[in-house]
Amino acid sequence: MLADKDHIMTVSALRYIALHSAGGAVFGFVLQYFALSASLETSILWAVAFGAGAAGLAWHQSKR
Repeated sequence: MLADKDHIMTVSALRYIALHSAGGAVFGFVLQYFALSASLETSILWAVAFGAGAAGLAWHQSKR
């Protein structure tokens, strides 16, 4: 839900969430692919997981 009684999601909050998601995905991909020498498919899967986790944390922090 993007808007509720106590909090309205602003453009800056969405940008905050998107940047954290992108940063987490890049970190997860680089860690897996280059540092741990995992396959491309595994690295992309971990990038999606890291990005989703980072987006969830940023969303939770933006609700404060």
